[in-house]
Amino acid sequence: MSLPPEKASELKQIIHNHLIKMNIHAKIRDVLAETVREDLDPGHSSLSEEDFLRALQRRGIVDDVMKDLHFSKLDRLTRKLSMLINTPKPATHFIDKDPTKLKKTNMDPARRYLYLQVLGGKAFLEHLQEPEPLPGQVCSTFTLYLHFRNQRFHSKPVPCACEPDLQEGFLLEIHREGLGDGSKMADATTMLSICDPVHLVLIKRDTSSETTLVSSYFLDWRTVLSSPSGKTSIAVELLGVGSECKVTAGVLNMSLDLYPPLSEILSPDIITTQQSLERQKTAEKERLFLVYAKQWWREFLEIRQANQSKLVKIFAQDENGVNRPVCSYVRVLRAGRLLESPRQAARFVSLLGLEKAPVVGGGGGGKQEQWCSLLAFLCRNKGDCEDHATLLCSLLLGFGLDAYVCVGTKPKSLAHTWVMTRGTDSTITFWESLTAHRYLHQAIDPDAPPLAPQPRPSYPYRTIGCVFNHRSFLANCQPSDAVELCSFDFHNQSQWKAMSEEAVGSVCSPGSTTSLPPLPPLCGPSLEPSAASNQLELELRYLVVEHRKDLGLATVWDDHLSYVLSSALAAYELERCTGTSCGNEEFQDAVRRAVPDGHTFKGFPIHFLHHNARRAFATCLRSPFCDEIVCCRGDHVRLAVRVRVFAYPESACAVWVMFACKYRSVL
Repeated sequence: MSLPPEKASELKQIIHNHLIKMNIHAKIRDVLAETVREDLDPGHSSLSEEDFLRALQRRGIVDDVMKDLHFSKLDRLTRKLSMLINTPKPATHFIDKDPTKLKKTNMDPARRYLYLQVLGGKAFLEHLQEPEPLPGQVCSTFTLYLHFRNQRFHSKPVPCACEPDLQEGFLLEIHREGLGDGSKMADATTMLSICDPVHLVLIKRDTSSETTLVSSYFLDWRTVLSSPSGKTSIAVELLGVGSECKVTAGVLNMSLDLYPPLSEILSPDIITTQQSLERQKTAEKERLFLVYAKQWWREFLEIRQANQSKLVKIFAQDENGVNRPVCSYVRVLRAGRLLESPRQAARFVSLLGLEKAPVVGGGGGGKQEQWCSLLAFLCRNKGDCEDHATLLCSLLLGFGLDAYVCVGTKPKSLAHTWVMTRGTDSTITFWESLTAHRYLHQAIDPDAPPLAPQPRPSYPYRTIGCVFNHRSFLANCQPSDAVELCSFDFHNQSQWKAMSEEAVGSVCSPGSTTSLPPLPPLCGPSLEPSAASNQLELELRYLVVEHRKDLGLATVWDDHLSYVLSSALAAYELERCTGTSCGNEEFQDAVRRAVPDGHTFKGFPIHFLHHNARRAFATCLRSPFCDEIVCCRGDHVRLAVRVRVFAYPESACAVWVMFACKYRSVL
């Protein structure tokens, strides 16, 4: 039986205070010196922890500590203290900077639960030669993310190793969706019909906080329904992603427990038959859609010769190398209270990092295709332009807009995807998912007289081959695929060739096939903005002071000027979200009041997607304007720095930093 957390904390505090009072550290040093000098045999090469503990007991140090401790129920606590002293420490030097507090969960007795326990990993051969980290050393880590039926969890980060110490338990609620079924206990037959898998995503984070997608795995948990004890153990072989999707990344040992256990279990044959029927049904739907898509493509090519060169994409490979219809990557996604408007959703998506799928060898100049499932994209916190575009389109659909993903090219014929919305007044708006910029589309009339005024496109897009969302797929069959010449009247069949919505829905609508990844909900921000802002600002102040000290310059901070900079940073972020600038007049007036006559003011704002102080400061110093402020020399120099961290869903954040200085002008 273990102590409750509050009692354990109280016990540790009492012991800590008592040890300080006894000057225990000096006694331990004396015992250690005597043991090394007197008791260590010549044949021994080192002093073990057990030898040292025995020396402490022989010299009565442990007894001295115990005899002055007075508790109620002394004997029981003494036994627990002895257990604490004699329990070896875990063999790891990893320091968890963000420990996860265990929370008690109230289990509904009318609901069925699946307890998924991860019991460690093995055979992660990429880390076979990785040395054990030294005490306090920052090291690369593994984090396991999990999604099941609208529930998301993640493990604590553990050091990367050939056999990583992933030891976690996740309590997953199994329930039937639908009116009137919420209070019923799910029986074996009901659970057999629940084909939603447990989606596991393993992420590696290196010492510079860069993330890498290691594996994405869909676990069919229903084998536990045939276990008489309601418990089963499995070994999950995780495969790599992208070009390594056929190579084993590692193995996770797991156990599945059903609470409460089933009164009547299913035979393994029934479960196998059900899984086989689901696979056959999915395969047949995918086969019929492929036959339809081939016929549709032939018809599209027959319309005109130029259609062969247009960028029309019907299928795309996911991180596991599975070809899926592009429409299946878009779903209606509602963010609840996490995002308040479509423009804020665009800002959130733009804060997720851009990274193209790596190509082994890096040669040939070709681009490795990899459209990620939504959970893998969110957990990695970065992805390619296709991942950004499909997420933004899903969020805009959730806000009730008529949104589509556009597939086309940018200048220099670079393939690109972006998002388009159609207004009820036929207004066409392009949304760049990487920057949150919006552009109005006004088509150029090629038949207009030469001197007639024509709109000048402000968007960076050159050609468009097709558009799609969760229900529709349309290919551009107009004479030219140039964006500025295109009409977006999707009802005009001479301009856009549409796929059958019924055919698209047969393989892309939620629940249509078991091969579709389930749609995860967005999670709230992982940062506390005020604390993160204060911490980053303190770290930047320290770096500025040290940098100026190396130059032989003193540093005097103006706290009032630093505070005045806050309004500018808030206005910058508001402008990024809404496209509207406001508050500049108040900021300029406040600066004029804070800077005396005869003084010069200089300011340098900069934006980051991370909150690493050293990386941010190094980036700032690469700008000659910022370097001029940080290294300012003159009469009565005062420096200021202000940081604002704006937290968004998942682990996305917008970090604004402004350096400023004021000094007396000397001619």
